[in-house]
Amino acid sequence: MAYKQYILVCGGTACESNKGIALVEALNREVENNGLLQEVQVVRTGCLGFCEKGPIVKILPQDTFYVEVMPEDASEIVTEHIVKGRVVERLLYDKRQSQAHVGVDGLDFYQKQFRIVLRNCGVIDPDKIDEYIARDGYKAMEKALFEMSPNDVIKELRLSGLRGRGGAGFPTGVKWSFAAAQPAGQKYMVCNADEGDPGAYMDRSTLEGDPHSILEAMAIAGYAIGASQGYVYIRAEYPLAIKRLENAIVQATEYGLLGEKILGTDFSFKIELRLGAGAFVCGEETALLASIEGNRGMPSPRPPFPAVKGLWGCPTVINNVETLANIPVILLKGADWFSKIGTETTKGTKVFALTGKINNSGLIEVPMGTTLREIIFDIGGGIKDGKEFKAAQTGGPSGGMIPPQFLDAPIDYESLTSIGSIMGSGGLIVMDEDDCIPDVTKFYLDFTVDESCGKCAPCRIGGRKLLNYLHKICDGAGTAEDIENMKEISLAMGRASLCGLGQTAPNPILSSLKYFMDEYIEHIDEGKCRAGKCKNLLLYSISVDNCVGCTACARVCPVNAITGERRQLHVIDTAACIKCGQCYDVCKFHAVLRS
Repeated sequence: MAYKQYILVCGGTACESNKGIALVEALNREVENNGLLQEVQVVRTGCLGFCEKGPIVKILPQDTFYVEVMPEDASEIVTEHIVKGRVVERLLYDKRQSQAHVGVDGLDFYQKQFRIVLRNCGVIDPDKIDEYIARDGYKAMEKALFEMSPNDVIKELRLSGLRGRGGAGFPTGVKWSFAAAQPAGQKYMVCNADEGDPGAYMDRSTLEGDPHSILEAMAIAGYAIGASQGYVYIRAEYPLAIKRLENAIVQATEYGLLGEKILGTDFSFKIELRLGAGAFVCGEETALLASIEGNRGMPSPRPPFPAVKGLWGCPTVINNVETLANIPVILLKGADWFSKIGTETTKGTKVFALTGKINNSGLIEVPMGTTLREIIFDIGGGIKDGKEFKAAQTGGPSGGMIPPQFLDAPIDYESLTSIGSIMGSGGLIVMDEDDCIPDVTKFYLDFTVDESCGKCAPCRIGGRKLLNYLHKICDGAGTAEDIENMKEISLAMGRASLCGLGQTAPNPILSSLKYFMDEYIEHIDEGKCRAGKCKNLLLYSISVDNCVGCTACARVCPVNAITGERRQLHVIDTAACIKCGQCYDVCKFHAVLRS
């Protein structure tokens, strides 16, 4: 049925957890109450990307973009916008839309984006296979099966220049060719959906919003390498993504797009889910395979690589979600089309989870080569509260700190490596002047130490030693010798660790020492934390000139360390002060000083 208008509601995890389900129900009730069931359809989509402003509602065909919509707004949206044709201005992100001058693509957040991976997210209902098919879904698989040989498929991928988006950036077509070259027999195709970087949710959102694109890509890969069985390894912490994947597998099997003799050909391919327990190390391919086999998730030495000897000793290709999402588009539009997007060495686009001290946090997709400045200030809307940009962290806990002087550096594998960071899977965390670099570095090391499997000594022991040094520095007990020791251990870990977790865990230390050494020196030589994050280095006092004796600071002090009568100067007992900062936060007269 063709409807006159569509109400698209973001159905990603973030929006659903913020009354998104109740919003869909309320909109459906209002549509029914107004007798519009034959004219208006409410569609629960995947993530629309603008997570900072969710829940989001998009009205088609007007292309109106409403933000921070609550269930109680449903009546006004239907009666005013749908029935009377009047835009609800208070819910608009950009008030220019009320004059219909600006479509969604014209909004600053979307203007510089280019969606390949996220092409269907926020557009289709991910629980309905017919909507995916209507957007050219499974056409690439059909083309592969009826118009291309397995070698043709691999050749097209190699010509496209697609590199793995899981972090290492290895050419996808080359990886597939290794597995395809192995003798015929049992082979496997594995989707790595074990996304574990702090602040990262790219793969989860793609699976929630467009699960069939991953299933189609896995089937294409199975055809190309000669595999009949696929596995999606996904952490159990992603219940919505799991639910939608399970539903998609059932639907695709019922349509004859998975299972035996797909589309009447001799090619058969089945897909099963395997749930992980959320171990970060299982993002490493050999640890992931061990987990699928029912063993403890610990990495194994390579070679042999999984493409030669992987799951249960058989040739296995492992690609992450974002890599796979590109493949149907590449086969339909051609390698030449894809290779014209991006840079000379890094083709296509990159999906980032843009988080941190940024005005417009969310899920974005930009052409490779886009600069950090464009991402942070044009798409992200700049730093919150007008603060100064301090650094960006790419690559999650294994990435480096990128300082302001590299804001105009293009985002691609080689450029990021040259400045001491990595692409990683796509987490991008923005820091401002209120962030302490040694403290942030300590947070990342604490994460990687906790997530280390402990199998190899360089990672198990080296990571702990680095974390201990960072604790010393942040507590005001660090020395210049600690800096040299951290450098030495970091380089040793990079050379000797068994897997990528240990090899890249020191990246935050090495890059922060390179670009923010002055902050480390302040902590060590001056006992000072300029951002006020390291409690042991803080001293609170009350200004004689500014204190009006309002007693607000004394009332919030949890240990009664502040004394003073009303309308008289108050005093902080520094011996009793636990440096919680509540007095500093509550004082309206800037009388509480932090040094």
